[in-house]
Amino acid sequence: MKRTYLTSESVTEGHPDKIADRISDSVLDSILKDDPDAHVACETFLTTGLVLVGGEITTSTYVDVPSVARRVLHAIGYDKPGLGFHYEDCSVLSAIKEQSSDIASAVDHASEVRLDHSADPYDIIGAGDQGMMFGYARSDTDDFMPLPIHLAHRLTQRLTDVRKSGSIDFLRPDGKSQVTIEYEGDRPIRANTVLLAAQHDPDVENEEIRNALTEHVVRPVLGHWLDENTHVLINSSGRFVIGGPASDAGVTGRKIIVDTYGGFGSHGGGAFSGKDPTKVDRSGSYMSRYVAKHIVAAGLASKVEVQVAYAIGRAAPLAVNIDSQGTGTLPDDRIREAVLRIFDFRPGAIIDRFDLKRPMYEPFSAYGHFGRADIDAPWEALDLVENLKRAAS
Repeated sequence: MKRTYLTSESVTEGHPDKIADRISDSVLDSILKDDPDAHVACETFLTTGLVLVGGEITTSTYVDVPSVARRVLHAIGYDKPGLGFHYEDCSVLSAIKEQSSDIASAVDHASEVRLDHSADPYDIIGAGDQGMMFGYARSDTDDFMPLPIHLAHRLTQRLTDVRKSGSIDFLRPDGKSQVTIEYEGDRPIRANTVLLAAQHDPDVENEEIRNALTEHVVRPVLGHWLDENTHVLINSSGRFVIGGPASDAGVTGRKIIVDTYGGFGSHGGGAFSGKDPTKVDRSGSYMSRYVAKHIVAAGLASKVEVQVAYAIGRAAPLAVNIDSQGTGTLPDDRIREAVLRIFDFRPGAIIDRFDLKRPMYEPFSAYGHFGRADIDAPWEALDLVENLKRAAS
């Protein structure tokens, strides 16, 4: 049986790129709280001493963007001297303008219908942009996520948990993980390599860091996937004292593989954070994941990639494709026919199915948008499995 080694990474909420994602999603949530029909495309850039929030936002409400940014920084943990970045001392600049009226018109009044009372309401809302989105699922784990990204996220979550709880009192907010799993065919059998990079106080020795993180983070998360031959690398570059925006700039949407499937499957290139659900980069990706998960849960494939393509201003997708990667119990075109009988890929239908016009996005800005059992992720539901089975039969 062929052996392969597949790797995924994750980063903590204190990583500069993830701070940017969280601020952008927090601005979005603050707007949706009072204006669920707002059009939001919010971007954040961070560097030493500076947070710049920009983008295109059309809304009837007001949000104090600097206050939102400072709240996020404080909650993450940039609230202590010596970190090189402090929520009270940094400059927060806002450079926001209204969304283009051309785009707004295309979204609110889709091009393929006449605006009359006989029109299907889901045909009226057009996609907020062109592009292709992908969803992925496989039977590695109970949440139908690839095992490497599942474990990488759990490591960074655990790293944050032990920092905030005080279980390990020398940790700072920035950190990363990487997990390499050995597969036999399509079956994961063991962890080959586990890597942690954890920002820490300057007065702690490397051995203490390694021992504490091995005991309190690596072993609790990896469990039986570890064996005597697993390579565990902790702060392999040596010291990691300077981190966060004092070390590297952060930008919204620069961790799109961390946000999705860890390098498994394809990616259309569009980021999620800071975008309202009319942006199909977000809602189309959520729907594609929902469908992919149903296909695997229904036993129609052990791994599958779902692709959907949109044109700006049009409600109906241009194409939907199913690729079961040789694992399907039916031909892919048969699975696709069953999917299209059950699932509606129009943006308005997706928004209604998942109730996406509500403040819900900040928690997804770190540790992935998929496979989340710790927060309300409606696209992770498996409520139409029996319907799909019947349609496929």
